[in-house]
Order: sequence, then C-alpha cells, then structure tokens
Amino acid sequence: MTFLPKWLTFLKGKEVVIANAIIAILTIGGQQLFSFFTFSCPCHVGQNLIYGLAFLGVPALILLIVGYALNNQTWRLVMGKSSHFEREMSSNWLLKCKLLCFVLCSITGRALVAPVTWLAVTLINGSYYICAVSEYIPVHYYGAAPNVTAAERSRILATFPCRQLVPPELARARDEVILLLRYQSQVAGWLLIAVVVITVFLSYCLASCFSPLSFLHFRYWNSYVHNEQELFDEATEQHSRLYAMQNVRKFFGFVPGSENVKEIRIPSLREWQAISGLAFLKRVDKEHYDYSLLHDWALKERASGKYLRIDEDPGIITQL
Repeated sequence: MTFLPKWLTFLKGKEVVIANAIIAILTIGGQQLFSFFTFSCPCHVGQNLIYGLAFLGVPALILLIVGYALNNQTWRLVMGKSSHFEREMSSNWLLKCKLLCFVLCSITGRALVAPVTWLAVTLINGSYYICAVSEYIPVHYYGAAPNVTAAERSRILATFPCRQLVPPELARARDEVILLLRYQSQVAGWLLIAVVVITVFLSYCLASCFSPLSFLHFRYWNSYVHNEQELFDEATEQHSRLYAMQNVRKFFGFVPGSENVKEIRIPSLREWQAISGLAFLKRVDKEHYDYSLLHDWALKERASGKYLRIDEDPGIITQL
C-alpha cells in the first residue's frame, strides 16, 4: 500500500523532466510517422539539397517556435510590466542581466527539447541527410563513371537515394556511397546528443554552484513554487467564476445551478445588442479594466426591466 505513495513522492517536483521525456517520445513517434508518410526524395539535381534540408530544418524550427509559445514563462517575460522589485534593482544592471539570462536560458532549454530530438532522430535515421548531400560525394573515388562530365556525374549522384533509378553497373558504388552518408549522418546525430547531454549537465552543475540555496532548501523552494502556482490557478478559476456569476445573475436574474428560482429577468433588445459582438480589453481607469461586453454592461447599467415569475402562468410578465 505504501509503494504507490513513495513513487508519487519521488515523481513530485520532477514534472519538468517527465514533461520533457513525453515531448521527446512524441517527437520521435511523430518523426517516424512523418518520414513514412511524407518523405520521398526527388532524386534530382539541385532539388535534393533543398528537399532534405527542408525536412531537417523546417520541422525543427516549427517545434522550436511552438516550444516558446507553449511556455508560460515566455508570455510572463513578454507581458511583464515594471514591478516594484524591478524598479528597486533597476540601478543594479548586473543583477537584472543575470535574471534575464536565467529566464531566457530556462525558456530556451525547454523549447529546444523537441527540435533537438527531431534533429537527432532524423540524423540517426540518415534518410534526409543522404537525400540532401548525395550529389556532392566524390564518387570517382569508387571508380564509378570516370569518363563523364561534372554535370552528368551530379545527375547520376542525385539518383543514388532512389535505388530503382541507378544503373546496374553503378549499384555497388551506390551502396558504398549510401553507407558512407549514413555513417556520417549517424555520427552527427550521436555527437549532437552527446553535446546536448553534456551541455545540460554542465548547466545544472553551474546553476547549482551559483545557487544561494542549499540542496534541501532548493527542494523546499521548488515545492513551494509548484504548490503556490497550483493554488493560484485554483483560486483564479474560483474567483473569476464567482465574479462572472454576479454579472450573469444581473443580466438573467439567476445563475446556473440555482435552486428555487422564483423569477427570471427578460433582457431587452438594446441590452442584447450591448453584450453582443466583439470587444477588446478596455481600460476604465488607472486601476481597472472591462474584461468583456457583459462586464462593461454590468458595471454601467442598472438591472431594471422585465421579470418573469416562473411559479405563475408563463404569460404573465411583471414590470419591476
């Protein structure tokens, strides 16, 4: 009975590691499906390089942008205003730069998980790299097609990723070239993984060395931040629901879930028009905003108008 709670305790505080692992696994699966269903080397001079690099780089770039966009810290950094703490340390540019660098490194590290995984898996697979650089291999080292022009040699090399297009007399040279390119691609993939692992390890070591907290104090701080954010989200949900409930009650005369509702309010055509349509967040004064059209209506208008008592004949409408 105590085995599960121990594992839950062990996993608590490691949400970042678990999330990164899930992202990496999903990226690997997506890359395999993407390669199987969409990748087909054109085997044509001048097109192989563009096609291969596009499949290598464009998905990685998209995953990087998505990683930035899905990180709450990105929007906290972009939308953050000058707080009291920032105004106090405005004179200490070194401290401000350290804080900014730490946040940017943290955001970038999370955002790089998916694109680095994509690049590493595609390089280890080798198909994209083979397609991209096949026409630039010095094939004369293999004794193949020695008496052809450079343009013809490039055309022949461009067909190497497509076995069915290679002449039978060049099949052996083609296999040797493909093996060489796959070797280069896989070595590059493993080197990328090694560099990333070493960089992450050294980054954690440096962050721990320069941290003002001890190991147990850091664990406590990490747990506090996690619990604070969790409680803040719950309070935000409940607070916004209660606040919205007041405006909805003012407009309709009741809120969903109410028991023993005696009457409901009948909004007028002008009121329906007032809360319909599109609206931006509007500043009311120096400290307050209107969040929606209904919010704006509830702050400005009195809840007068027609009410319908539901415990009587529905045709009887009372004017209050």
